[in-house]
Amino acid sequence: MVPLPGSAIRLVLVLGLAATCGGRDQPPGQIEGARRPEAALLAATVAHDAARDGLWARVPRTAEASPKRILFGDLHVHTTYSVDAFVYALPFFGGEGAHPPADACDFARYCAALDFFSLNDHAEGLTPERWQATKESLRQCNALAGDPNNPDLVAFVGWEWTQVGTTPETHYGHKNVIFPGLADNELPTRPITSLPPDIMRRAPSPWMLRALQRIRMLGLGEYADFLWLVERLAALPNCAQGVNTRELPVDCRENASTPRELFEKLDQWGFDTLVIPHGLSWGIHAPLGARIDNQLTREQHDPERQGLIEIFSGHGNSEEYRPWRGYRVDADGHRVCPEPTREYLPCCWRAGEIMRARCADLPAAECEARVEQAKRLALEANVDPHLVFPDTYPEDWLDCDQCRDCFKPAFSPRPRESAQYSVAISNFDEPGPDGTPLRFRWGFISSSDNHRGRPGTGYKQYQRKRMSDARGVRSPFLDRLTRGSIMGKLKDPQRPQSAERGPRSFRGLLDVERGASFLYPGGLVAVHASGRSRSAIWGALKRHEVYGTSGPHILLWFDLLNGPTGAQPMGSQAALGEVPRFEVRAAGALVQRPGCPDQSLQGLSPQRLERLCRGECYHPSDERHPIAAIEVIRIRPQRVRGESVDALIEDPWRRFECEPDPAGCVVQFDDPDYPASGRDTLYYVRVLQQETLAINAANYRTEFDAQGQPLRISPCHGNYRTPFDEDCLAPTQERAWSSPIYLNPVR
Repeated sequence: MVPLPGSAIRLVLVLGLAATCGGRDQPPGQIEGARRPEAALLAATVAHDAARDGLWARVPRTAEASPKRILFGDLHVHTTYSVDAFVYALPFFGGEGAHPPADACDFARYCAALDFFSLNDHAEGLTPERWQATKESLRQCNALAGDPNNPDLVAFVGWEWTQVGTTPETHYGHKNVIFPGLADNELPTRPITSLPPDIMRRAPSPWMLRALQRIRMLGLGEYADFLWLVERLAALPNCAQGVNTRELPVDCRENASTPRELFEKLDQWGFDTLVIPHGLSWGIHAPLGARIDNQLTREQHDPERQGLIEIFSGHGNSEEYRPWRGYRVDADGHRVCPEPTREYLPCCWRAGEIMRARCADLPAAECEARVEQAKRLALEANVDPHLVFPDTYPEDWLDCDQCRDCFKPAFSPRPRESAQYSVAISNFDEPGPDGTPLRFRWGFISSSDNHRGRPGTGYKQYQRKRMSDARGVRSPFLDRLTRGSIMGKLKDPQRPQSAERGPRSFRGLLDVERGASFLYPGGLVAVHASGRSRSAIWGALKRHEVYGTSGPHILLWFDLLNGPTGAQPMGSQAALGEVPRFEVRAAGALVQRPGCPDQSLQGLSPQRLERLCRGECYHPSDERHPIAAIEVIRIRPQRVRGESVDALIEDPWRRFECEPDPAGCVVQFDDPDYPASGRDTLYYVRVLQQETLAINAANYRTEFDAQGQPLRISPCHGNYRTPFDEDCLAPTQERAWSSPIYLNPVR
C-alpha cells in the first residue's frame, strides 16, 4: 500500500474539490464469456501435436516424444484491486478506468487464449471485502470452464507480497503467493502484506478523506473511489503480533516483514503453496548494491514453496548478470562513483556531468567541488538519483544505469539480483547433510505483471498504452501543475540537492517517466503437463517442468538424454558421473493473423471485446516463425567461499545457428569437461526466434558517438510527450528460456 502523505494532498486538491457525495468500493465485475468451443481447443491440440511430431520425425531418438502437452499461462496478473493499478487507471494518467477481476477471466479466455492464469493483486490493497470478491470471481471463472478434468481455462487464487527495503541488507523484493485450491477451507482467510505496522499513520485523517471524496458529482467519481479505498485501508486495524494466523480475526491487516515471517505464516495455514520471486533486479525498487545473497539462508528461503523464479515480465528481463555495479568501493570501504565505460554509464557520473554544465561560469575549483558533491548525492539517493536535480527530464540523464546489451532489460537492473547470479552463488555457512553448500535451484518462468486485468498480453505487439504498463501524465497542463509535488522543489539550479523520498511514498508512485521505455507486453509461463486439469498444471509447476517466453507461444523441449533413470526433462536434478548429453527441440510461435477469431467474436459482446482486446486477439495461422538460434548457458556455482561469479556464468557457453525452417530446430550437445571438473553444474537453453518488431525493444533509442559514448536518447514516453498511438517498435528476437537441469558429480 502506498498511502497518501500530507505532501500529496495538494495533488488531490488540484484534481477537483467540491461539496457533493462520497466515494465507494469497486465491484468485481461480471464475467461474460463461457467455455471456449471444443473446436478451438481441438485446433490448438492438433497444432501442438503436429509441431511436436514433426520435430521428433526430423531427428529420431530412442526415447519417444513426450506425451505431455505444453500449456501456456500467466502467473502474475493485477487488476484495479491493486492500489497502484487503481491509481494508473485514473484519468490523470489517461487510464481506461476500472479493470476488476472479471476482466482478467474474459481476457485470458477470449483475447489471449490462455490455458491458465492467477490473480496476484498487491496484498496491501486487498481489504477483506476485496479478498472475498476476488475468490468468488475466480470460482465463477473456473465454474464456466467446463469439465474440471478438461477445462478450457484454469484460474488460480493468489496475491503479491510486495516487500521493499531501503538497504541491501533489508531488501527482499516481491513474491507472488499462489494456491492450488479454490474453497474457503483451502485458502487463507486474509492475504499477508509486507507493510510496516505504522505505515497507515501517514494517511490523512478520516474526516479529511471523507471531505475530499465529495468530488463525485463533478465527474471525478474515480478519484472519490480511490480516496474511499484509502479511508477503508486506514481504518483496517493491524493484526496482533505473535498470534497463530489461524486464530486472527478476519477484519485485520496481517503483516510479514521478511520472507521468514511469510513462510512461518504459510506453515501455520498448512496449504500447498507456490511462492514465486519476481522483478528482483528492478532498479525502481531494489536499492543500489542489492544482492540476493541475503535470501540464501534456511530462514529466508523455503525450497519446497519457493522453487520457481520469474525471470521475465512486462517490466523487463531479470535473467542476465553483468559485472558492473553502479559504484565501486575504495580502499577505506566507502562507495565512490566509477567512471563510465563503453558498456555502462553510472547515474552518479551523469549527475556530475549535469552539475558541470550548470556551474561552468563559477571558479573551476568551486565547480569541481559541486561536481563531486553531485556524484555523492546521486549515490546516496539510492533508487532516485534524478531527484538530485528535480528539474531534469529523462533525456538529461542519457541511458545511465541501463544495460545496453540486454534483451528487453529491466529499468536500472541490479545484476546481483539476477537469475543467473542467484544460481551461481553458494552459502557455505549452512551446508546440507552431504556437506554441499546451500544453493537456489529454481525453475524459470515468465509472466506479464500486467496491471490492467489482462493476462498474457504478449501474443501481439500493439497498443503500447493498453497492453503494457506504460503510463504518464496525460497533458502538459497537468504535468506543469503537479511536477513539483511529484519530483520535489528545486532550491538552487546551480547546486545538487539531497533526494527526499521514502520507499513507499505517494510521490514515488506518480514518478513513472524514467521507466516508461522499459515496459513491454508481458511474458508467458509454459508447463509440460499430463493434462489440462488444475492438478496436472500444478504438478508441472511443482516439479519445475516449466519454461518462460517473452510473450509468443514458442514450443520448447530440453532434456538430459543419459540421466540415471533415462531421459530427464528441464527442471530435473541428477547425480551423474559421465559426460552429460543433452537435446533441445524448439518450434517457433504460430504467426498471428490480424483481428480476432470467430470464437472470440462470438464469445464476447462487441463492446466488451473492444474494451478488453482492443481489436486484436490471439489468432494463429498455420505458419510458424523460424527459430534463429539456440544458446546454451552453463553456470558452475561457487565451490569455495569468495569465488568470483564472473567466470562461473558462461553466457552463452555454446551457440547453435538454426536453419530458417518453420518446422523448428533440433540440437544435441554434450559437455566433455563436466566429469573432470568435479563441479556441480547447471545448464539451461535460450531459444531465439527470427527478428520481429516489438514494443520498446530499443528502449531509450540511444545514439552513440564514435567512441561508444551516448550523445542523446529518444525515450518512448508514457505521457503526452509521445503520441498515444506510437508503439515504439524496433526489431528484436523474441525468446524462450528453459528451466535449468542441475547436475552434480556422483559423491
